Amino acid sequence: MRILFDKDEVRRICEEKRCAGFRIGFVPTMGALHEGHLSLVRRAAAQSGFVVVSIFVNPTQFGPGEDLNKYPRDLEGDSRLLESVGADIVYAPDKASVYPSGYATYVTVERLIEGLCGLSRPGHFRGVATIVAKLFNTVRPHVAVFGQKDAQQAAVIKRMVRDLDLDIAIDVGPIVREPDGLAMSSRNRYLDSEERSEAAILSRALREAETMVSSGVTDAHKIKAGVQEMINSMPLACIEYVEIVDREELFNVSDVSGGALLALAVRFGGTRLIDNTVLLPGKG
Repeated sequence: MRILFDKDEVRRICEEKRCAGFRIGFVPTMGALHEGHLSLVRRAAAQSGFVVVSIFVNPTQFGPGEDLNKYPRDLEGDSRLLESVGADIVYAPDKASVYPSGYATYVTVERLIEGLCGLSRPGHFRGVATIVAKLFNTVRPHVAVFGQKDAQQAAVIKRMVRDLDLDIAIDVGPIVREPDGLAMSSRNRYLDSEERSEAAILSRALREAETMVSSGVTDAHKIKAGVQEMINSMPLACIEYVEIVDREELFNVSDVSGGALLALAVRFGGTRLIDNTVLLPGKG
């Protein structure tokens, strides 16, 4: 496995592999890797013959007061993990090469960014779409793998690829959870012991919503109320949102009979956690 910093070198190698008949898989990350990320790399390796993983803490997707400066960075440790799961290249550009002086071009995917995390993080998805578009242009993958935990991000990237006619398959891997159900996240390390214990309520609330739906409840308001009640039972939990939306267009729905995405964002102290599940009547 090689660790590369220069986009022209990455582009050249990927083009050589493409011309040699290799199918290129790609997983974009911000580092601080955990099993959730590694599952995506394995998923990319299963669908391709050459795997590129990017590590770049993208400043344009962080808002004022967010954790850009303290976001964990460990290129050496991350690289060891990536080598163990079959990555061929780690692409780790620096900020100046991605956003040189005078940079002024951004990608905006309208409508899909207006709700959920977009409400409290204005500009976040513009930053996500921009960096992913730039990375796609460098790697030119056949398939790119994203995680279901960031469901809104996955929907935004799918729409960007479709609308811009990019010849890239977008694959979404399932959420990987801790033994107590908490979705794996690089930000879990910010939780103190009490916050960490309470945060497990998020997955329990999602499972309760699934149980409600499997028992015949399809009213989104009732499902949301049940989820909110469970989360609010934790003294340290501060709900940012609990929403039930269309799985692709992300608009709010009042009934889940045709399936829907239940997504939430909750703060425990200074740590913001997100999670979600797909509600399918008859599931389970």
